Amino acid sequence: MCGRFDQNDIARRYVAAFGWADAAYRGQARPTCNAAPGTYRPLLHMEDGQLAVDDLYWGYRASWAAEKLPVCYNARLEKVANKYWGRLMKTGRAVVPANGWYEWTGEKGKRQPWHVHRKDREPIFMLALANFGPFKEHKAESGFVLLTADASGGMVDIHDRRPVCLNAADAALWLDPGLPMEQAEMLARSMALGPEEFEWYRVSPELNNAGNDGEHLLLPLPDET
Repeated sequence: MCGRFDQNDIARRYVAAFGWADAAYRGQARPTCNAAPGTYRPLLHMEDGQLAVDDLYWGYRASWAAEKLPVCYNARLEKVANKYWGRLMKTGRAVVPANGWYEWTGEKGKRQPWHVHRKDREPIFMLALANFGPFKEHKAESGFVLLTADASGGMVDIHDRRPVCLNAADAALWLDPGLPMEQAEMLARSMALGPEEFEWYRVSPELNNAGNDGEHLLLPLPDET
């Protein structure tokens, strides 16, 4: 996790669900049911005391690491305090709003996608780390990663990792630049929504192709007998 997510609503509706009256909207990315790594997606962050919505590249690699490390799309919550991610924990905390994410089961060539979402169907707020500003050599220098944690207690049948999701109030606190890095990490660990908040169902294998899109991809497949 997480290789794709469902971000099929407009940014203004996500901001409303976040509980904020307004934001600085600077992104132009369209809603999609099949957001994939390597694309630009809207995320929320604080800038000069105001909530801002910007499109960022899904993927990150520090400029100095071009010859040493691959582009990352996720980061483990257990490692956010290390030297590589620590700077972004201080200056690049962000939230990616969505309606759900996807996981896969089955063997290669017969992979079955699952749509994972909140039981109440409210938007999810996935924690992210981002580097804002222009890039020099590669788009991933100014990109984001999603934070993941162990999927213990009921979701391991889909995947052993899951995105770290908070409710709106805690996600807003995560964005507060005045929150020390250590407290932000503790918030992510202690307030992440548990498996009991989610449900999932099988969706069309068409979703396996990152180029496919459309609301039909969100329809649950009939139960297997």
